[in-house]
Amino acid sequence: MDMVMKLGTSSSVVIFTKSSCCISHSIETLIRSFGANPTIYELDTHPNGKQMEKVLMELGCQPSVPAIFIGKELVGGANEIMSFNVRGKLKQLLITANAIWV
Repeated sequence: MDMVMKLGTSSSVVIFTKSSCCISHSIETLIRSFGANPTIYELDTHPNGKQMEKVLMELGCQPSVPAIFIGKELVGGANEIMSFNVRGKLKQLLITANAIWV
């Protein structure tokens, strides 16, 4: 768990993903559209990916990817990010995390 939390809090926006996950790609594209530059960890290519995926599931990410940290906190997965976006709160969350400047 320590490795996931350390990586998740290493940048203002961190996305744990798999290279073949189209939803993860969509979430990354959405976050980039605001001007943020997320750090991406692809679990299927990372040497400790299986262990990290298990930890993300233990933290409540179902499915395990995408798992998004913003402002050093686990925000959740695609549903949570889309909910923030639909409610107009994603941009403010990224600003508060110093991921973007306006």
